[in-house]
Amino acid sequence: GWQFAPDPSDAGAGLGWPTGEAGDTWRPARVPGVFEARPLKSGFDGTVGWYRLTFRGPATGAGMGWALRFEQVRRTADVWLNGVEIGSHRDPYTPFELPATGLRPGVANTLVVRVDNRKGREPREGWWNWGGISRAVSLVPRGPVVLEHSALLPRRRCADGRCRWSVLVDGWLENRSDGVRRPAVAVQLRGGDGSVSRRSSGTRALRPGERVRLRFSVPVRGEPELWSPEDPQMYAASVTTRLGASAVQIDRHRLGLRRVDVRDGMLRVNGRVLDLRGASIQEDVKGRGPALTDADVERTVAELKALGANVTRAHYLLDERLLDRFDEEGILVWSQAPVYHRDELLESAGGRAYELGVLRDTILAARSHPSVITHSVANELSPTPDEDRGTGRWLADAAALARDLDPTLPVSVDLLSYPRIAHQRAYDAYDMLGINSYYGWYEGKAERSTANLGDLAAYLRAMHAKYPRKALVMTEFGAEATDPGPADLKQTFAFQRRYLERNLEIVDRLGFMGGAIYWTVREFAVKPGWDGGAHPEVRDPIHNKGLIAYDGARKPAWKAAQAAFRATPLYRDDPRAVQRAQLSTSTSLLGSTALVGGVLALVLALLALDAWCLRDIWRSLRRDPPEAEVLTLRRVA
Repeated sequence: GWQFAPDPSDAGAGLGWPTGEAGDTWRPARVPGVFEARPLKSGFDGTVGWYRLTFRGPATGAGMGWALRFEQVRRTADVWLNGVEIGSHRDPYTPFELPATGLRPGVANTLVVRVDNRKGREPREGWWNWGGISRAVSLVPRGPVVLEHSALLPRRRCADGRCRWSVLVDGWLENRSDGVRRPAVAVQLRGGDGSVSRRSSGTRALRPGERVRLRFSVPVRGEPELWSPEDPQMYAASVTTRLGASAVQIDRHRLGLRRVDVRDGMLRVNGRVLDLRGASIQEDVKGRGPALTDADVERTVAELKALGANVTRAHYLLDERLLDRFDEEGILVWSQAPVYHRDELLESAGGRAYELGVLRDTILAARSHPSVITHSVANELSPTPDEDRGTGRWLADAAALARDLDPTLPVSVDLLSYPRIAHQRAYDAYDMLGINSYYGWYEGKAERSTANLGDLAAYLRAMHAKYPRKALVMTEFGAEATDPGPADLKQTFAFQRRYLERNLEIVDRLGFMGGAIYWTVREFAVKPGWDGGAHPEVRDPIHNKGLIAYDGARKPAWKAAQAAFRATPLYRDDPRAVQRAQLSTSTSLLGSTALVGGVLALVLALLALDAWCLRDIWRSLRRDPPEAEVLTLRRVA
């Protein structure tokens, strides 16, 4: 029942379109959908379009209400219900919810959404500027007290040789009634073996309009059923918000118990060292753009599985349906906020606050998924944040915010891979560094060349030396390919295949690297004037680094990636444990040899001495020994 009307002159508001009754250009539309599903150059700068929907209001119990939830609108949305504006949203990549104020039960209601995807030079983005209601819209019930952003975050604590699992419950309670309320929240976890864990927690009395954060832990009963990529077990969980004996909200979750951390510079899941191999995705399907169907979601999952990928990544929050499926299939997710090349915006306090809001909403939507193994706060900001004060300040605040919202996962940031950059103090707050490397593809800068792939290993070693306790993962690498030709010519399928193989060989040789994620599985639309790095001329606005063409054809590099990914085990030996074992063995052998040699030398020495010598030795031992000499040992690099 959705309808759409274009408004290229942005005159609709003045012509009465917010009421849903004016206008003569309305036509049937599909939601989720976009204004124009073709990446035409004329449409990249954006325009304005209006959506409307008439629906019968559902029955509403006493004290209850409704909210409208939008999973994604690109770029900005202004929303009216029955001619009254109920709110707006400015982030094109995160979900939002608006109170359905004025909704009339049992009769017709009219929802109107003005979508504006016009954009200028900022913010920078490397992908196509799609416009429209690009994900689902739903009507959700809301009571007099609402629990927002509820999450169940697994934690393992060990003491006295015993480890115990618990779940950290986190969310915000808001009193939306006109009276004082004292809510309570009850959590129940049910394992596959039938074990049930329960706990409740209340708050102080909340005044009308008051909002407080609620946090408490639920101990996990019975033998823990751990989620892992090879065995993605999940608990069924319910979070019930109560006022007295009445349940006013019930949220359903699927919880995966797993521990993700970085120790000794290695990324680990449940204590085992990961060796990541995978490819990134962009939500962009030919003919639909980011408005994915359920079939598109399943095809994306199937392609990653067929590739042998154990991890994926995107430049923004992924569709909830994709995250749910990755939870079920055990495909790990390097989750990232869409803070991309935003240094200019981060110079002002207002810009930093806005981008922190983007990060906050991204983490809140991703943190309940066991497939998510890190929260990356940004992508390719200034390579010298210590010198760019706005960026440096924002990175410090971003790391603190990420740890507060999800204390159970490592925090990361993805970097430009320029050589000869000094250690940046701004990264000290982070557990992992993602390295976007295009050595051997892009030229880099005159003083910081990345033209030679042979320089990559040295660069990675230098990064490890500067940040030895941080996990390093190559989060991007790739080469454009559209034509047949020799392997030494950029843009050919043969070059792409060899480039992929050589990058993976370098990562394989360096034991400190935590893995590699190719950019990307499938081609996607990019901005007009895109220079992919091979030819100065641009033939079409398609990012051609994908292993699969925009029309669905697989390139030769697909098989190379598939062979390499499938040949790499998910886990590898812990290098520190191996080192300790080798050291222990060497020390044991050395100690045994030294002991035998020492005894033999002593016996020979004693046989060579006469009684007079032995008497003098005994006398000297009875006196105080001379002050010991102190030898300073210098470690040789």
